[in-house]
Amino acid sequence: MRPPPDAEPEGPDMQDFLAAIEIGATVAFSRTVTESDISLFAGISGDFARNHIDEAYMRGTPFGGRIAHGLLLLGYTSRASTLMCEACLKGSDAFVPLALGFDRVRFLRPVRIGETITIRYAIEGVDVARGRVTSAVTIENEAAEAVLAATHIVKWVPA
Repeated sequence: MRPPPDAEPEGPDMQDFLAAIEIGATVAFSRTVTESDISLFAGISGDFARNHIDEAYMRGTPFGGRIAHGLLLLGYTSRASTLMCEACLKGSDAFVPLALGFDRVRFLRPVRIGETITIRYAIEGVDVARGRVTSAVTIENEAAEAVLAATHIVKWVPA
């Protein structure tokens, strides 16, 4: 029988695995925010706010055009989390990462369609006793300005 997701990690293998996770380990990737991203996210989320879908309206605002949904940007960080978890596993299938959530999510600057952003995910802390890893998540625009910042918490459990 498997332990519930909030159960304490068991055995030295889990402790050894967590202790081997390197503080400061970082993954990053870049992508361009597209019209399709905005349209599909609006449809999936039901967020059809004018600032995301009405170009004519947004041209007359200080933003000068439509901006991406903040939660779309946060969604892009899921890939970074997956890349980091795969790097930590190093091909093992002995442990399962479970996202517990994000803390201190901040949308710092608008992102427009056509902008290329860089998503970074860096391990900040490992709590071996609780089986948790915290990571700094940031997104920067082409000018290297932060547009999103958050802390992501992952719980590791035996497979």
